[in-house]
Amino acid sequence: MTRSQEIRPDIDDGIDRKVLGQLRARFLKVNDGRLDRAMQALSTRQQLVLKLLPLLLHVNHPLLPGYVSGLTPAGLSGYQPSAEVLAEAQRLTRSFAYKARRGNPLGGAPNLPIHGLFLMGSLGTVAQAEQSDMDLWLCHAADLAPLELIELRKKCDQLEAWAATLGAEVHFFLVDALRFSAGERESKLTSDDCGTTQHYLLLDEFYRTAIWLAGRTPLWWLVPVYEEARYRDYVDTLLSKRFIRAEEVIDLGHLARIPPAEFIGAGMWQLYKGIESPYKSVLKLLLTEVYASEHPRVECLSLRFKQAVYANRLDLDELDPYMVVYRRLEEYLSGRGEHERLELIRRCLYLKIDKKLSRPPRDRRKSWQRLLLERLTGDWQWDSRQLALLDSRSQWKMRQVGAERRMLVNELTYSYRFLSQFARSEQAGSSLSSRDLGVLGRRLYAAFERKAGKVEFINPGIAPDLAEDTLTLVHCHNEKAPDDSQWALFNGSLGAQEWRDFAPLKRARELIELLAWCHRNGVIDSSTRLSLHPGNSDLSEFELSSLLASLQQALPLPFAAVAEAALLRASAPREVLLLVNVGLDPLKQHSLMNVHMTSERTDALGYSGVRENLILTLDQVSLNSWNELLVSRYDGPQALLDCLRDLLNSLPASGERPTLRVRCFCRNRAHAIAERVEALFAEVLGHFDGAQPIRYLLQIKQQFHVLDLIPGQVRHTALSNLPALLDHLGQDQPGYRPLHLDRSALEGEDLATILPLGQPDCIQVFYRLDETGEQAEVTVLDEHNALWRQRMAFRDEQSLLTPLQRFLQSLLYRRNAQLPLDSPQPTPALEVLYYQVLPAAPLRAQRLERRPPPQSPLSHPFYDVQAIVEPADGKRRQVTLYCNHREFSELEYAGDLYAAVARHILAQRRGGERYPCYITDLDLSAVLEGQAQTVHYLRYKAELENALNQALQRA
Repeated sequence: MTRSQEIRPDIDDGIDRKVLGQLRARFLKVNDGRLDRAMQALSTRQQLVLKLLPLLLHVNHPLLPGYVSGLTPAGLSGYQPSAEVLAEAQRLTRSFAYKARRGNPLGGAPNLPIHGLFLMGSLGTVAQAEQSDMDLWLCHAADLAPLELIELRKKCDQLEAWAATLGAEVHFFLVDALRFSAGERESKLTSDDCGTTQHYLLLDEFYRTAIWLAGRTPLWWLVPVYEEARYRDYVDTLLSKRFIRAEEVIDLGHLARIPPAEFIGAGMWQLYKGIESPYKSVLKLLLTEVYASEHPRVECLSLRFKQAVYANRLDLDELDPYMVVYRRLEEYLSGRGEHERLELIRRCLYLKIDKKLSRPPRDRRKSWQRLLLERLTGDWQWDSRQLALLDSRSQWKMRQVGAERRMLVNELTYSYRFLSQFARSEQAGSSLSSRDLGVLGRRLYAAFERKAGKVEFINPGIAPDLAEDTLTLVHCHNEKAPDDSQWALFNGSLGAQEWRDFAPLKRARELIELLAWCHRNGVIDSSTRLSLHPGNSDLSEFELSSLLASLQQALPLPFAAVAEAALLRASAPREVLLLVNVGLDPLKQHSLMNVHMTSERTDALGYSGVRENLILTLDQVSLNSWNELLVSRYDGPQALLDCLRDLLNSLPASGERPTLRVRCFCRNRAHAIAERVEALFAEVLGHFDGAQPIRYLLQIKQQFHVLDLIPGQVRHTALSNLPALLDHLGQDQPGYRPLHLDRSALEGEDLATILPLGQPDCIQVFYRLDETGEQAEVTVLDEHNALWRQRMAFRDEQSLLTPLQRFLQSLLYRRNAQLPLDSPQPTPALEVLYYQVLPAAPLRAQRLERRPPPQSPLSHPFYDVQAIVEPADGKRRQVTLYCNHREFSELEYAGDLYAAVARHILAQRRGGERYPCYITDLDLSAVLEGQAQTVHYLRYKAELENALNQALQRA
């Protein structure tokens, strides 16, 4: 028998219609072979669906499936149902009788609204599976009215529903061939379609994979590969010279050139899907890389397929869509010497085909897919061990999954870098902006990038279940570093001496890091049995099971998908689980002695008379808005503050706050500890939502801690005692800063009553008498809420407050004199308020009583002492004092300035009394820049008065 030669039509020399007929016959031969293969793998009922669909679209019978109304477009170009199909239709509806359509009035075939029906997807390929769906392209006439399109869509919906009753998952996609060839469409055209940005790549896939079911055949079949560049001229010649009839063909366009933006769009889409299901995406991702690397001279696979048909190479195995892809990738990777990537591609293809070669076929008869796969794996020199490993993928556990993940993640990461580089080099991002690539990069980063504290997800669609039946958890010491303890997880149930002879599945420094990893990857589930060897930790079986339950409750799997909007913003915590004192007993000494301590002081931050801190460690497990699971460990004396600071700094300035859960399962006071931490965090988070920066005061044991709550810049200052706290609170502030007190801070101190009263645009003066009534402690909160405190002799309220009042009045006078009068937003005047702190009474807490400003009679003479401070050499300050307007300067008296002033003042007093002298006015304009706050003046005032009064005592 003579083998047909390659067909090479030359339109310039004239084309034989017989040659065109031969070409069409070759394509149909391949098509029929694929359709036959598709039918072989379908059930009898699914085969019936595929046989009847062309007829159900061709006729519009009220009793047949898919009938909507008499107005629904029906009629499939060139379709003539076989006797077998008509018999099947009559089994559905006995009253059905087929009537052939007559030609149109002008002669020739009738103008029918449905031009073609094509099957897309895995059917008829080596990867066809029982659950493969049927994507059908229904190509219709361009002149259908909107109402007719609605009717046709309804008919397709009803046919999909009918097919489902027979076990077939069918999806119809309506295609206007005229608009499609011009690059226009509104909807998705396959179940796996990412939209309109991949027109040519979708067309490439259509031409090499679609199975023609009925209607017109593609005009593209009849255009040789070497004429693709002048496709339009070529088909115009074929049609105008009537080498072919227009009503016999459908024109969906050509593949002479693929815009570079399509490669980016296709790659991004496959990368997006590959994060969850990498095996399904790697083949298409690499094909996109091959195409992009050839740009602009891309030899797409559909052109190779067409060339093979023209050359009469009609081997169905080699023309199988998946084989065509594999051969192209094999050629590319072998040429580059990338054998590790080639092995990954082979595994992806093997798993996609899903014919387990290590096991005999179920029906003892080998399918064509299995025979093809056996031939392939033989060429790859795969042994039975490798086949058995791949066939057991559903039973893969951590070790196998971890090795496979490395390869898949490397491939996805490489593809992203390739796409990014290609987009930059080709400047191909017009329709797919750098924003889209940025979002995709963040998806990859969130899914696969390692970083400190992040729990690695090792199973992105590799194995269905990593749960282990039995595990052993051990707390042990590093043999090379005895002071370094760690937790290790072993497979199986091992005794106290056995585990040393086995390699652990996973190690971690901290228990929660290990448990979070097990939870995220599904290694431990409700059926897993755990053996525990706690070592020198205080972890109990109860605490271990409670910790696992807390992780499962707070972070249920699977995590919800990450929306694109979340990736446009920086990641922020969404769910936060705080675990306190994991594996630790905060009152271990009492537990060892079997002593239960009772105390009226039950606060976990200052427990009992010695004010013990029961919050020793915190483990924070947080799931952020990018679905990254992060674990942080805090221990040491400032563990609570460090944890709180880091959590606040991870939050955006405004917006939704995370769900916070606090759990504690230690032996002593666990519930009270968890409640205390949860209440503290909730209160601070509530204040953190405010529009202005604030401060929060917390007391742990005898130490004080001030948190500065500035979004993104939260910090805390530890202060060892009360004097250190007073000094810190007296520091100047850039603006008004509210100060909130924790419920147990400054217990028994008058500051606990004073500090919460701070107000903006207000100077508040508080005084408290000591037990003798001879001393008063004066406290001032200035307009920025800075604190100043001084002890003074007390005779009466008038003599105590009047000097301070005169000083504040002169200060406000100077301040107002410096303010612009024409400002559209005048600075508010500062109000001065006075309070007396009254001591605690039986059954009554310390309280404040508002006092009126001191009233100084006009007839009462008052001695004015004014001070002006100016800069001198270096860091020195030069002071000039005015006593009732008489000047005393350092220029005149040098180091004897205060002694000279003291002598002058004493000379003015009757009997030379040595009661204190007060500064009544102070000018600091030369030494302080801008608008100084009141606390600056009070500090200078106290310093000058101290020097002056010491000189008075010595004079």
